[in-house]
Amino acid sequence: MASGGAAAGRFPFPYTPYRIQEQFMEALYGALEAGRVGIFESPTGTGKSLSLICGALSWLRDWEEKRRQEETRLLALGASGKDGLTPQQARPGSPDAAGEPDWVTAFVQKKEERDMVDRLKEEQIRRKKREDHLEKIRHNVQLKYAAKRKRCEEDEAKRLLQLSKEALPQGAGEGVLDQLDHNEEELILAEYESDDEKKVVSGGEEDDDDLEEEHVTKIYYCSRTHSQLSQFVREVQKSPFGKDTRLVSLGSRQNLCVNEEVRRLGALQLINDRCMEMQKNKHEKKSDEGKKRRVSRTVCPFYSYEQMQFLRDEVLVEVKDIEQLVSLGRETKACPYYGSRFAIPAAQLVVLPYQMLLHEPTRNAAGIKLKDQVVIIDEAHNLIDTITCIHSAEVSGSQLCCAHSQLSQYMERYRKHLKAKNLMYIKQILYLLERFVAMLGGNVNQNPGCQAVSQTGTVLKSINDFLFQSQIDNINLFKVQRYCEKSLISRKLFGFVERYGHPASAVKTNKENQKLAGLQNFLLTLQQGSGKEAGTPQSPPLEAEHDHLRTASPLMQIEGFLSALTNANQDGRVILSRQGTVGQSSLKFLLLNPAVHFAKVVEECRAVIIAGGTMQPVADFREQLLCCAGVDPARVVEFSCGHVIPPENILPIILCSGPSNQQLEFTYQTRDLPQMMDETGRILCNLCNVIPGGVVCFFPSYEYEKQVYGHWEKTGLLSRLAAKKKIFQEPKKANQVEQVLVEYAKCIKRCSQTGGQMTGALLLSVVGGKMSEGINFSDDLGRCVIMVGMPYPNIKSPELQEKMTWLDKRMPRAAGQAPSRVLTENLCMKAVNQSIGRAIRHQKDFASILLLDHRYARPAIFNKLPQWIRERTQVKPAFGSAFAELRKFYRGKLDAL
Repeated sequence: MASGGAAAGRFPFPYTPYRIQEQFMEALYGALEAGRVGIFESPTGTGKSLSLICGALSWLRDWEEKRRQEETRLLALGASGKDGLTPQQARPGSPDAAGEPDWVTAFVQKKEERDMVDRLKEEQIRRKKREDHLEKIRHNVQLKYAAKRKRCEEDEAKRLLQLSKEALPQGAGEGVLDQLDHNEEELILAEYESDDEKKVVSGGEEDDDDLEEEHVTKIYYCSRTHSQLSQFVREVQKSPFGKDTRLVSLGSRQNLCVNEEVRRLGALQLINDRCMEMQKNKHEKKSDEGKKRRVSRTVCPFYSYEQMQFLRDEVLVEVKDIEQLVSLGRETKACPYYGSRFAIPAAQLVVLPYQMLLHEPTRNAAGIKLKDQVVIIDEAHNLIDTITCIHSAEVSGSQLCCAHSQLSQYMERYRKHLKAKNLMYIKQILYLLERFVAMLGGNVNQNPGCQAVSQTGTVLKSINDFLFQSQIDNINLFKVQRYCEKSLISRKLFGFVERYGHPASAVKTNKENQKLAGLQNFLLTLQQGSGKEAGTPQSPPLEAEHDHLRTASPLMQIEGFLSALTNANQDGRVILSRQGTVGQSSLKFLLLNPAVHFAKVVEECRAVIIAGGTMQPVADFREQLLCCAGVDPARVVEFSCGHVIPPENILPIILCSGPSNQQLEFTYQTRDLPQMMDETGRILCNLCNVIPGGVVCFFPSYEYEKQVYGHWEKTGLLSRLAAKKKIFQEPKKANQVEQVLVEYAKCIKRCSQTGGQMTGALLLSVVGGKMSEGINFSDDLGRCVIMVGMPYPNIKSPELQEKMTWLDKRMPRAAGQAPSRVLTENLCMKAVNQSIGRAIRHQKDFASILLLDHRYARPAIFNKLPQWIRERTQVKPAFGSAFAELRKFYRGKLDAL
């Protein structure tokens, strides 16, 4: 390991790094250089983001420099021996050189060298051209203003043209009818060719060099949420690499779209489909000049190649986060979603959400090429679950019946206008929907809300069994999936339902339109049948309107399920959940082997780094993900660093019994006992007497937290607790979390300022809830974190049972334990580690951590705690000694303040 001084010189850093940051960067640099798959753990508060940025970009800088030197050397060699083969090489030692393999080899080798030199020259010219162009933009402010002025002039010209058109006299009645026909024309599916693989070229007279621009070596950095990515970009901006790194942020259309008409659709799938349809119209524009009125209405004004090129250059010149990118898109009248994609080939650092990198179709659509690149996956503690969720899908009986009804009505209305291929695929989709509903025990032509299911319960089937039993094994699902994707059928169906599917739309009373009344009535009965209150037509609430938007085309959801069924038979299961009615029943695809979707990432990339604040226990990553993805164990490297806080600033305690010597064991059988709930209350009452500020107490589930709270209310324990700390409960609704946290923080601040009997606040939270991840309880907000019991997952869940069975069949036993047992322990401890890591957030912070259950002291469990917590943990069999230790800890801290 390099000394502090050497590391500081090697890794530019905005301040003097901690020793553990230097170690992190050294290990990261080594893993990238050697092309490893690394599992990196650095606790929150230790500056992980900056370590990742400075370590990875230092490697990239050095790698680019080495590559430039190698290019220069090869080009110099090429220049000195460029005039073909020398006579000696042409006749290597034999008079009859024509038949000599040596001569052939030499000739081929020489040709390869010449080709390589030519290629390097081209690359060098292209790189120089790009660098000069970006440099020019960076330093020439006039260029920016010229482009801006040009845009303003174009906007003004368009506005005047529009005013002129409006001023022209129009034939009133006839024109309106004609316009309606054009509107409806958009709902009809275009002719479909199943093996049409033609790629549509984006835009008009583009420069081929730009389209086929070579992807430079880059780092793909992905994280879980939009806010985490924005935070990372801000860290890059503050770092020494902020000025000269070509960074591009990618996101979904939902985050990046600047077309208000499209944004208003709300649901991601609707936004995606509308955007793609607008582009399709743009590409049809040249071959379809006769329909100018229709095209001009549906082409996106922001999809201008010239403006997106300008946006691309602006993005590469200066580091921008998603918000800045959207502002730039609005200002330049350019689409940030596509403009940012144009920047990928030249970018050195691409920042993107998990789904975009881990889902292959999305990755390909975005133009992401992983070959020989570096991938860093941050906040990766839930990586296995994330991959599983991305590739799993669920559809309800209501959605299946609704889609069947909509599609039947659509086919009836436009039968005469649809080509044979379209009709064939629509009939196939209708047949699939019919069979899926039959598998749930229902009839697709009856109201799903009124059809009772005779055999309720949950059944799991392999993919092949499901396909055979539903009698759809003779249908090529790959082709159906491709048809849905290319024809945009769900978008057309949404437009159709939007137009005719609800009473608000004024349907004209001709014969064809009268038929559609059936669809309206059906949709209304569906809404009532699915248990939702049908609001009065006079005042439809806004939320109901939004619901209608979200579920208007259930075919969108069903497409995801069809796609999931194309997985290999052994890698997934179909779960048939038959509840009360067909409408409430559902089909769910469960991915059992996430490694199949991760394998391509680790195969193609030069190096992959999986990083997080709490990666323990890492066995899951090694065995379920990397080993199953075919990664050689020798390629995997692990790094875990300690915390920056001094050992005396943290006091982790495993408490085995309470104040009345009741053993603490919160199993499903014992946790509901009154004495267990009483003992938990007594522990909290005692702790709240000595702990200042905020106390966060985690329960295994919302139900148990509610049960305990109710019990304390009855016994009077709650009022005793409330005398010391104001009590807050974690809300179930995500939109209420912020408000509760604000009130919690205000209360703690008020108590610390005024003094008195009330010493702060107690927050009752839930493991896996909104407050166990991503929220900082630093300083007074979390002076103590308490974990009540062990949050084991519900082993009665059919999904978990199937996963456990699958693991037991596929994985070897580890240290005498069945893989299924290891899985449940790991899931439990991952959740515990995430929750208890909320308290210590910076070097000067201090807090205690209490684990209330004697089972935490078992070696198999104890060893799954993060190393920096495990090293300092005390196991206390009796409450007295634990309480004395805590009182001493807080007295010492408060005296030092």
